[in-house]
Amino acid sequence: MNTIQAIILGLIQGITEFLPISSSGHLVLFQKLFGINEPTLIFDTMVHVGTLAAVVIVLWKEIFSLLKKPFQKLTWLLIAGTIPTGIIGIMFKDFFEAMFKSGSTLGFQFLITGTVILFAERLNSGRKHIHETSYLDAAFIGLMQGVAIMPGVSRAGLTISGALMRNLDREFAAKFSFLLSIPVILGAAVLQVKDILDTGSTSFITLPIIAGTIAAAVAGYFSVRFMIVLIKKGSMRYFSYYVFSLGALVLIDQYLTHIFF
Repeated sequence: MNTIQAIILGLIQGITEFLPISSSGHLVLFQKLFGINEPTLIFDTMVHVGTLAAVVIVLWKEIFSLLKKPFQKLTWLLIAGTIPTGIIGIMFKDFFEAMFKSGSTLGFQFLITGTVILFAERLNSGRKHIHETSYLDAAFIGLMQGVAIMPGVSRAGLTISGALMRNLDREFAAKFSFLLSIPVILGAAVLQVKDILDTGSTSFITLPIIAGTIAAAVAGYFSVRFMIVLIKKGSMRYFSYYVFSLGALVLIDQYLTHIFF
């Protein structure tokens, strides 16, 4: 992978990680469209570090508050949301990895994302802030996050939609979704480091890896800020139209034209 390809993949990861359109689905799609080789494990790890940095920078006030008062309700809500995600991720790890490599169901999963977003946006806006949010609400959002491990299913789309389904305030729904991504991204990075060590990889942090990481961090920063404003003042339904269209095009290619799949 050269530097330009690394920057492209880093930008895709950073933008799509936090927009409700699926980062994993778009990475599979762009790799097939442009013939980009599957990224190395160390590259994948570092771009996740880049997106993690983006969330931390945007939500530093909330994170500082959690560090200052670690036993506040938000901490327990995040734990309640992380548990179902972790269980799903561990139980179905091999299944999800096989789906990611084949991309055979990618079109259907884009359609799932669009359907969930459109359904959530048709509901009345909720009013629940942190004090009204229950641990069951958090667990439901975490369950949605676990389902979103599938390529083509958007983590941001499903978690924010799940929060709206549970009647959370729109801005709090977005912030909770992004805070909930931190343990998931961090956990994925730790597991990838373990895999790197287990395989005895001799890969080094090269210029393409550095460039891709920076691209992911910068794109992720603006994506998070954009989504918080959008959810507060606007709607995700236009993203649902986009993933519906994308899913339809992917299915046409997968079952009829076979140009890329």
